[in-house]
Amino acid sequence: MQSSTLTYWGLKAIRLLSLLFAVSIISFWLVEQSPIDPIQAYVGADMMKVSAEQRLLIAEYWGLDKPPVERFLRWGSALLHGDLGTSMIYRLPVTEVIQERFLSSAALMGVSWLLSGIIGFVAGVVAAMNKDRWPDRLIKWYCYTLASTPTFWLGLLLLIVFAVWLGWFPVGLGVPAGVLSGDVTFGDRVQHMILPALTLSVIGISSIALHTRQKLVEVLSSDYVLFARARGESGFRLFWRHGLRNVALPAISLQFTSFSELFGGAVLAEQVFSYPGLGQATVEAGLRGDVPLLLGIVLCSSLFVFSGNLLADLFYRLVDPRLGKGVRQ
Repeated sequence: MQSSTLTYWGLKAIRLLSLLFAVSIISFWLVEQSPIDPIQAYVGADMMKVSAEQRLLIAEYWGLDKPPVERFLRWGSALLHGDLGTSMIYRLPVTEVIQERFLSSAALMGVSWLLSGIIGFVAGVVAAMNKDRWPDRLIKWYCYTLASTPTFWLGLLLLIVFAVWLGWFPVGLGVPAGVLSGDVTFGDRVQHMILPALTLSVIGISSIALHTRQKLVEVLSSDYVLFARARGESGFRLFWRHGLRNVALPAISLQFTSFSELFGGAVLAEQVFSYPGLGQATVEAGLRGDVPLLLGIVLCSSLFVFSGNLLADLFYRLVDPRLGKGVRQ
């Protein structure tokens, strides 16, 4: 048993290191193939005022005059010592930028993750319990429609309706414009987070609802449920005694493995609402050639997604101890 556990964690560690190494190389190569000139993006509108000598000095300061392989090896060597480098955009250590932005993104994604999981599960249960009736058809229509809806389009729609036309929520940003950070209240932050969180959660409901519906339909057509119906059980009591556990575990596992879609959706939602999170920083780093910041965010997002898959795996192993008897591939 102990040997099996050590082997399991050893394989997970190897997979994580392999993932981070591969993602770093691919991301660095893609940035190198980008047509964006990092020096021009760094200087901005004053590019015409910068001489060739000044360009050389800027390139030398940021190490852009070195060959790509040498720059990647230097970055990797610094990473092994816990240094992700300095952001060209923010002029701050990458760890500080990620730490500050991650808190905003974590709050946004956490709220969206909980809402989409709870609402999606309830919607799937309602659809399955009313199979082929109007609640089932309505929920399936909703899920199929939103499953094919781009996140940025839905965000723009919510922004136009609830922020521009109705004026119920702020147009964007994470806090009120022109207000000192010390004067920003918790209510202000929540008000600015509602529309981005609603955008992410509405999109994320579809997969959980459809998956839960399908699983519960299979459970309700099983022999032991038919026997329970014959004994007079029906409605919520039938679901509570025979269906809840069978559909809750797969739904929770699917919810944990949705971290990648959650982060990808957050990138688009944060751009639409100008929300100051990791998603917006990712786009800025890519468009302005900030390699240290982009690589740091890529590593952070990879760890985030890997953690979601690991939590789903561990959850299943805890619920079903039979998985712990062998190493899960």
